[in-house]
Amino acid sequence: MKRFEEIVARLKELKAQGYVKTHRSGPTGIGKTLEDLLGIQENNIPGPDIGEEIELKSARKSVGSMVTLFTKSPLPKKVNSKLLEEFGYITPESKGKKILHTTVSSTSYNMLRGEIGFKIVLENQRLKLKSNAQTDIGAYWDESILQKCFEKKLPKLAYVKADAKGQKQEEEFWFNEAYLLSGFDYKNFVKLVKMGHILVDIRIGQYKDGRPHDHGTGFRVTPTKLDLCFSNRKSLI
Repeated sequence: MKRFEEIVARLKELKAQGYVKTHRSGPTGIGKTLEDLLGIQENNIPGPDIGEEIELKSARKSVGSMVTLFTKSPLPKKVNSKLLEEFGYITPESKGKKILHTTVSSTSYNMLRGEIGFKIVLENQRLKLKSNAQTDIGAYWDESILQKCFEKKLPKLAYVKADAKGQKQEEEFWFNEAYLLSGFDYKNFVKLVKMGHILVDIRIGQYKDGRPHDHGTGFRVTPTKLDLCFSNRKSLI
């Protein structure tokens, strides 16, 4: 695991270096490229990337793609089975297995394959997943659990921004702005959910034996609002 001082020194070098070619085509190319250039091993395990408590995030300045804060399956246990059974669907790519992929906000019901929709509502210290169908889904996230997930994943955040040009495998990044964010502000987090700046990506699949497989139900924020989740912001480069 890299020391924070080493990461800051390397970020300054990258800023001076200018544009570098992506190491991977597609939306995740910026994160993969930055991790490679900083010597950080790619992983999907919750926890810090730098030192003892600092997570690394990156974003393109010119693209509105959202930043994943953390992933957390809804409660109660086995509710994913209910979601998949009642709302899942089969596509040519899913090879006969049900999937449920949908992005949900709190501002309005979305549309799931042109029919029913979902919405996030805040009730009794919980974020609940509701449908405009008659079915009572019963899926929720406790505020206290979400706070623990955030603080575990993002006790401090090194947030790196880059100018980007080109497309797909020819895309290039200039990592020229970085901040250290700290001091999680949960009240602001809830406000951002209510305003639709934080969305929930539900990604449920199915194993061969029919059991549900959560591919990472994630809470994502628009890059321009990410710093509002934190109380403190310090420029690094």
